[in-house]
Amino acid sequence: MKSFEEQFEELKKFYPHAQRALEGGIEFILLPELDLPPNCKPNKVDALLCPVLRDGYHTRLFYSELIIGIPQKNWNGKKHICGRNWVSYSWKSKVGMELLQMIRYHLYTLNCTK
Repeated sequence: MKSFEEQFEELKKFYPHAQRALEGGIEFILLPELDLPPNCKPNKVDALLCPVLRDGYHTRLFYSELIIGIPQKNWNGKKHICGRNWVSYSWKSKVGMELLQMIRYHLYTLNCTK
């Protein structure tokens, strides 16, 4: 597996505005104006990736606002992290993914409908 630094540099090729943010000993990845899958409303949000185990989740993607169009998600992750309020839904992810895979996996699970 690549180092965190290598993974972050790879991620920046696809998300050039990505930034690292440290809070409570956890290094998060801030993704400003992240494009969401088709039919999601809004179509862009700021997102915050937690790439390590936290609150019982191996990885979690927090959003700056609720996303409309997602079928039946349990929005239970209201958190204040890095000076902002975030929301996320309950979704158990796979273990052992690299940063770019984590983001893509979380976006895939949105599955917004019309």
